Amino acid sequence: MDIELRHLRYFVAVADELHFGRAARRLHLAQPPLSQQIRKLEEILGCQLFLRTSRAVRLTAAGEAFLERARRTLSNVQDDMQEARSIGRGEQGLLRVGFISSAMLTVVPRTFGTYRRRFPKVQLQLFESYTASVMRSLTSGEIDVGILRDGGPANGLHVEPLLSEPYVAVLPKRHPLAASNSISAAALRDEPFVFHAPSAGTRAFEKPMSIFEEHGFRPQIVQEAPQWLTLLRLVGAGLGVTVAPACVEKIVLNDVVCVRLRGVKARSDLELAYREGEHRAIVKGFAEILRSGVGRVKS
Repeated sequence: MDIELRHLRYFVAVADELHFGRAARRLHLAQPPLSQQIRKLEEILGCQLFLRTSRAVRLTAAGEAFLERARRTLSNVQDDMQEARSIGRGEQGLLRVGFISSAMLTVVPRTFGTYRRRFPKVQLQLFESYTASVMRSLTSGEIDVGILRDGGPANGLHVEPLLSEPYVAVLPKRHPLAASNSISAAALRDEPFVFHAPSAGTRAFEKPMSIFEEHGFRPQIVQEAPQWLTLLRLVGAGLGVTVAPACVEKIVLNDVVCVRLRGVKARSDLELAYREGEHRAIVKGFAEILRSGVGRVKS
């Protein structure tokens, strides 16, 4: 027969009270069933835990040793139950979040801080990458949540827009169009472009390209780079121009200007993604904070 937790609780109560009647009242039991359970526990262990006389009850040497372990076991079980409840509520555990670099130019970093303060027992791990890589990591289970740029629909993933922003043309400061308040995308027809590689995200690449295709041309990309800061420095050095979500204006230096594109309907979407069927409270809690943080900025 295996020892059950109730055996330990009964034993600890009798050991505390050194009186079967008082222990029974404490446990809301009748005394005979309590005495029976203690005898069963002694049978399981193969040794006597209490010395009983008509006047007193006291622990044997084996009982004293077992009492310490019984208390520790009950305490550990209580701690484990509390931890399981905490994990079930999303208050504890590991959360792995992949994000694209341009998300750092929005309200997203602030929501990371909010989440960490609200859920200090959650181990939040952040991984910076590009949209296609974040989506692959989500699908494979390497991360739990993704923050994408124009990822769009994907099999097995729930993808929802968080915020939408216009595209701007990014030009060297000495470019003839740099002083303009706005320009047509057609004005960049003959310009060399620097831009992300298509492998970073097909939709994130094709959406801005469609802006120029509406004017009958596709930009000639002379240099690719993985990060917006690199692209901006290349533009500033005169290697070409580019098109970027408006948030990139936050990191331009004095050798680059951002100019509004006239008549452009396409917009760049920052998106939240996680696996379809995701039900864990830890993911839901993060998503709620992210939506709330972005929503306050939009309103």
